Amino acid sequence: MGEHNECDDRPVVPLHVPAWVGRSVQRSDVWTSVGAADPRTFLSVAVERAGMTETLFLTSADVDGLATPAEFVDAVRDGYRQYGEGAPAEPRTTLPNDDPPGFLTTYASVLPDTGAMGGYMYTAGFGASDAWFLTPLFDAETGEPLALIDGASMNPFKTGATGAVGADELARADATSAAIIGSGPQARGQLRALATVRDLETVWIYSPTKEHRESFAGEMDRRLDASVAAVASTGAAVEGADVVVTATDASEPVFDGDLLEPGAHVTAMGQYDPDKRELDTETIEGATYVPDIRERAFQDAGSFLHALEAGAIDEDHIHADLGALVAGHASGRESAEEITVFDSGGTGIETVAGAYLLYERALAEGLGQPIDVAPGSEALTGK
Repeated sequence: MGEHNECDDRPVVPLHVPAWVGRSVQRSDVWTSVGAADPRTFLSVAVERAGMTETLFLTSADVDGLATPAEFVDAVRDGYRQYGEGAPAEPRTTLPNDDPPGFLTTYASVLPDTGAMGGYMYTAGFGASDAWFLTPLFDAETGEPLALIDGASMNPFKTGATGAVGADELARADATSAAIIGSGPQARGQLRALATVRDLETVWIYSPTKEHRESFAGEMDRRLDASVAAVASTGAAVEGADVVVTATDASEPVFDGDLLEPGAHVTAMGQYDPDKRELDTETIEGATYVPDIRERAFQDAGSFLHALEAGAIDEDHIHADLGALVAGHASGRESAEEITVFDSGGTGIETVAGAYLLYERALAEGLGQPIDVAPGSEALTGK
């Protein structure tokens, strides 16, 4: 199960003192008294003496490669367990702009057991025709800012981990084949994470551009233990697949639901727009349907909303959300012949869980640069 040449048992990295603390502080009485024995306490005291908060700015380069797909899956699974037990999280808020066309999106969550809270704020489109992702992370006990993370590089990993948690709850335990519709960064994140929760033997890749699907299939064939090959149609990918993942920007369904094998599981993660859908009404109607957050299904889950508006289903068609499954408050798959759907649109749950994982690793390795954030009691003066 998993990938070639990738060890999930990373060595424990000792805490290095960040360069910004400075050699002079290391030579001080603080280092002499507590530094060698307790570097975390030393770091806290040193930062306090320097007049700074322990808020780190972490670039994508800082956090890139700090955690494996399997570690993201574990962190995200625990985040959804907390959500299922009552930790707060809300669906995304998207603010569109017409001229220039673009949108600002935010979503957030509090994960008390993790000890962190925060979320995503990102822009897409506008004049630059690009996207920027920022993740503010706060201490869930004190409320103090822990980090500001350039969240672009972690996006496919935390989103892929969510898909894998959904598949782990809903796909058959003996699933060995998968179809991936899409060949971009999100498809890569989904497949790498899926391979950590199921012993995949065969994977079929389809995307409209032949060069893209063949390149992606070749890359994944070298990386994974499974045999990965490109195919010329969605039908060729979906037929016979135990798990189907859609990671596209399509506005209309990307495969015919009648092609799904009995017992298949589908993870749909490419669309979060009420007017767009990756899955057809037949797929939604015939499946046990699980969204990441129940409220989101009625907000921007286009496949679900289209089936609802068509009268094929009613609001009770939602079996449970992912948090309820992970927390054990609802059952997942109940039969080998059942078709299941996990509708993943992105939440603050996986964002905070993944960001805190990276923050801890970065702190341990001495990465990042400090940001001096003044508390409101000092800066909120009105003067």
